[in-house]
Amino acid sequence: MTFRGDIEKSENLARSGGSGGRIALGGGVGTVVLVGLYLLMGGNPSDLGQLIGGQTDGGQTQQSAGTLDHCKTGADANENTDCRVEFTGLSVNQMWEEQLAQQSGVEYTKPGLTIFSNSIATGCGQASSATGPFYCPSDQTAYFDVSFFDELGKFGGENTPFAQEYIVAHEFGHHVQNLEGTLGLSDYNNPGQDSNAVKIELQADCYGGVWAHYADKGEKAFLEPITDDQVKDAINAARAVGDDNIQKRSGTEINPESFTHGSSEQRQEAFLAGYKSGKMSSCDTLGRGGYK
Repeated sequence: MTFRGDIEKSENLARSGGSGGRIALGGGVGTVVLVGLYLLMGGNPSDLGQLIGGQTDGGQTQQSAGTLDHCKTGADANENTDCRVEFTGLSVNQMWEEQLAQQSGVEYTKPGLTIFSNSIATGCGQASSATGPFYCPSDQTAYFDVSFFDELGKFGGENTPFAQEYIVAHEFGHHVQNLEGTLGLSDYNNPGQDSNAVKIELQADCYGGVWAHYADKGEKAFLEPITDDQVKDAINAARAVGDDNIQKRSGTEINPESFTHGSSEQRQEAFLAGYKSGKMSSCDTLGRGGYK
């Protein structure tokens, strides 16, 4: 069990949606998986054409958005993945509402949260199940098709509850960067191990760790005490989506000059830095300073 069973949600944060549309990626299943992993935890679906030379297929019938009415308590979040995503979002919001202004002087506003299936239109373009979780700064919304969590196993991670929660916290970390005014510094067209793209992704990993530091503390905590095994789950997820690991497991040569998210070791270290300290200052990959 991860969430406290007696926790009840005070608001409907997540919206559900999706369509029968599709994205015409081209290149076969391998390309779809790589695109999803490329975009996992921070990518922008509007960049898909640049990445693989494909074009989006806008033909679709959009489903009406709704709330997750079956997600009422922490027990529901322990049982259902979509509820887990929503409750993690509630927990992350609670933490940043308390910590962001204290540590950075920036007021926190909540992002949107959409859980979709198949395909969905976003402020950053059309996205599909293959896109993976992502945050869109144009509409300030984090998007998740929970079926994509299964891809973690293909790259050495495990699809465990806390691994999923880490991914949600990472995406909300991009929203924090958007509020800080730094998310736009990420440039996927200029990759490399010292690139701003990598620095932005590592900071979001670290912000995910900051959430984990506080998530099980206090009377209003959403989570049961986090165990060492759960921390290992998050670390394994971070390592699984390291650029070097993805390249190696995809049968390509490891090329640091093409990194956009950071190596497995870097991603692990970034998460742990935030988790151990609970301080945004430990996440200052951009060297901006100004954190309290």
